Amino acid sequence: MAQKQLGLNTICTHVGEIKDTQFKGAVSPIYTSTSYEFLDVDIKRYPRYFNTPNQEHLCKKIAALEHAESAIIFSSGMAAISTMFLAFLKIGDHVLVQNTLYGGTVNFIKEELPKYGIEYTFTNGYNVEDFEKDIKPNTKFILIETPSNPLMTVTDIAAVAKLGKSRGILTAIDNTFASPINQNPIDFGIDMVMHSATKYLGGHSDISAGAVAASKEIIDKIWHTGINLGGNLSDMTVWLLERSMKTLALRVKAQTANAMEMAKWLLAHPKVKNVYYPGLESHPEHQLAKQQMNGFGAMLSFELEDGIDALVFQKQLMLIKSSMSLAGVESTVISPFLTSHALLTAEERLNVGISDQLIRFSVGIEECVDLQNDIDQAIENTIKLK
Repeated sequence: MAQKQLGLNTICTHVGEIKDTQFKGAVSPIYTSTSYEFLDVDIKRYPRYFNTPNQEHLCKKIAALEHAESAIIFSSGMAAISTMFLAFLKIGDHVLVQNTLYGGTVNFIKEELPKYGIEYTFTNGYNVEDFEKDIKPNTKFILIETPSNPLMTVTDIAAVAKLGKSRGILTAIDNTFASPINQNPIDFGIDMVMHSATKYLGGHSDISAGAVAASKEIIDKIWHTGINLGGNLSDMTVWLLERSMKTLALRVKAQTANAMEMAKWLLAHPKVKNVYYPGLESHPEHQLAKQQMNGFGAMLSFELEDGIDALVFQKQLMLIKSSMSLAGVESTVISPFLTSHALLTAEERLNVGISDQLIRFSVGIEECVDLQNDIDQAIENTIKLK
């Protein structure tokens, strides 16, 4: 049966699994070898070549979920995105980057690209017009993130992809927050889709990984750079990631439903000042999100009323964990100014709307009433401690 005819849960469960032909086991076997037959074989397998059996088969699952021809997996999201940059950019090139972007990526661009003689520009906004006006004759690459971390801004994927194609510029997207369950950017013309697989693809807060999905031609180019940089993933972790992805659609759909309920509840809460979630009608890009997303995702951010200390509040939570990562089955919160955007200056954070009061909320699979009760008691206790 063609993969495009399969449902999401079927793809998550079966595409890319390794058949145990000897013992007929229900799960893929693990190939932990770092030494494979070299003579008289078509494929020279080696972990750093991203082509061990477990690596190769997991990439088929990721590619199928992202409607891509091919995929490649890395040891972290930053390994994935840095390799993607360096595969296509050289001295004298220019990269155009969305201003509302994961702080680690921003820091990599600012700290590392100048060493290679690569120019960069951060847009002043995230609409297609903001990208168009900053294109230069040497622009070779455009990177977007939607929904963005941590303010959940939504960028028009199709418009940016069309702009890139009209100028002969490669386009890429960080699709981590949406996951392939809620958004498939290749369907809108984007060339490359990147994930921090540490997040939703792993989903249990115990795996570090990254992935890029694209055409076979593009992945081949990323591979040629990747084997030199050495950001491959161990096969034990590959196997764990494949196992985790079997429940990806189930997890993300449940988390997305919870996030919508929590966003509405927070919006109506008397002690909450702002809620940022594309599923809310009050979100400025709500209609755009409806057009390009299958679901609005399980990430949101909110700001408590002035005078309620965001850090003290997080310490009072009993069920929801304070964690610098996200997208596990357990709900977590964190202040972006201390984590994802800690490497930016206070002025840079404020320029993109990230205040010290902002709390990023990764919604898990718990019962919403329990999450709501936990938030209420934490607010009450924070107020009492003033």
